[in-house]
Parts: sequence; C-alpha cells; structure tokens
Amino acid sequence: MKRSPHIAVVEDDREISKLVSRFLTEHGLRVSVVSDGRAMDRLLALSRIDLVVLDLMLPGEDGLSICRRLAVDSGIPIIILTARGSDTDRIVGLEMGADDYLPKPFNPRELLARIRAILRRSEAVPAVHRTDMPSRLGFDGWKLDLALRRLYTPDRVRVRLTSGEFELLVAFCQHPQQILTRDQLLDLTRGRGANVFDRSIDIQVSRLRRKIETDPKDPKLIQTVRTGGYVFAAEVHAI
Repeated sequence: MKRSPHIAVVEDDREISKLVSRFLTEHGLRVSVVSDGRAMDRLLALSRIDLVVLDLMLPGEDGLSICRRLAVDSGIPIIILTARGSDTDRIVGLEMGADDYLPKPFNPRELLARIRAILRRSEAVPAVHRTDMPSRLGFDGWKLDLALRRLYTPDRVRVRLTSGEFELLVAFCQHPQQILTRDQLLDLTRGRGANVFDRSIDIQVSRLRRKIETDPKDPKLIQTVRTGGYVFAAEVHAI
C-alpha cells in the first residue's frame, strides 16, 4: 500500500494551521502541525517528512533561518507561506532554499496544487522515466546519482542539493550543450503551466553555481546566454 505523503505545517496562527491541516488531510495527505522551529526539529527527529509548509513570521527562530537550515541539512522541499509577499521577500525566500512561495491570503486549492507538483518532482526521478537514460551521470569529474538523488564532487564528497537545485541539475544533464530558455527550464523542472515567480530559475541557477562551479562569478559549467537562458557546457556521460 502506498504511503501517504507527510506534510509538516510550521505555522503559529491556529486558524490558518487548522484550515490547512483539515483541507490537506481531506485530500489524502498526512499532516503534522507545529508552531515554531523547535517543535519542527522534534518532529523531524521522529518522523519522515516529505515537504514543509513554512510561515516566515514565527516566535523564536524566524522562518528564513529555518528555511536555510532545512535546505542545508535535509534537502526537504519547502513552500513558504507568509503575509510578506513583496518581490524582495520572494527573492530572499528562494535564495534561502525554498522551492516555492505562496503569499497570504491564499486559496487552499492552490497550496494543494503546488504541494502535489513538488511531491511529483521529488518522488519521481525525472531521468528514470526515460528508459534510455542511465541512473548515474558524470560531468567534469562530478557524479550525479539519479536514483539516490545525490551529487558527489570529483573527490567523492557529497554535496547536498535542495529539491529545486537537484531538478535543475538533472534538466541540465539531460540537455547538455543545448541552450535552454527560462521557460523551458521551468517546464523541465516544474511542469507546464507552473505558476512560479519569474526570478526563480535565475535564483536556482545562482545557488547551483555556488555549489558546482570553481568560481561562481566566472562560471564554466552553467553559462548564461545573452539571448535569454542558459547552457550546460560540460560533457555528460553515463557512469
């Protein structure tokens, strides 16, 4: 029997957390609600969490700090849910490692749709859907294990990637030395019709460069194309 995805809702507003929990549960998801970062840490220590819905305005440790910790330590997908909906706030949230951003007030159905989209990407390894694609790829000495969703440096050190960074790197490795526009990258990583903040791809590219480039300011692997988009310049091969 397939396990129901387990969603952690980190929200100190009881009315919102109750609404979200009831709606997601009615649609087949398992939901745990906590009100701050400490309670979230206890939940993560006891349970396997598939996605975190995270408010920014929390007592104690703020949501951005929690988001940064989760992105570095766990790689669990994150949707930021907050009343702070300016472009600057969205950019900061994505820079901290969030996969998506939904400002309050919000439609619960839109939250559910975004959760499902992210779970589809994290549960189903993109390359495995193609029978002609190997489960492990190499580029410039690096190794990308699609089955385990892990990346290793040429020195065999594991580099932790967020869900969004992993999907982006897979898209590049599946289309090496091809110019990919931002819209194409959104389609490859988030699915057609994705309602995603325009700067999200640029931010994910910037974060990924910091992890795989020798000099992120002078990138050799992920190169910017003046006409709009990016090209993965490395040769990709099966391992």
